Amino acid sequence: QLVESGGGLVQAGGSLRLSCVTSELTFDDYAFGWFRQAPGKEREGVSCISKSDGSAYYADSVQGRFTISSDSAKTTVYLQMTGLTPEDTAVYYCAAVAADLFSASDAWHAADLYAYWGQGTQVTVSS
Repeated sequence: QLVESGGGLVQAGGSLRLSCVTSELTFDDYAFGWFRQAPGKEREGVSCISKSDGSAYYADSVQGRFTISSDSAKTTVYLQMTGLTPEDTAVYYCAAVAADLFSASDAWHAADLYAYWGQGTQVTVSS
């Protein structure tokens, strides 16, 4: 089970930190991704972290502004977002995929790779 929190309303240029608390998973046996979906748009891969080697991946649109991290003791994945713009407005989802499946894929941003999803948290950035 994945439960996101930390969304909200923020002004352009502001920051938010999203959290994804996981349960019923062996945390270090999974890779975790953050996705977002804006109204009328397809779900987009934002970032991913591989627990097996600690590698992190980012969409070009967020590179340098967003940072993904994880805390195995808390079985929690974070997405620190800075320099937010109205284009970042979306529902943000946390997702998980088994590490062996993740390693066999070269498409971390593909939503259908991930078997487990949270309910989403709304991020709204005002101009």
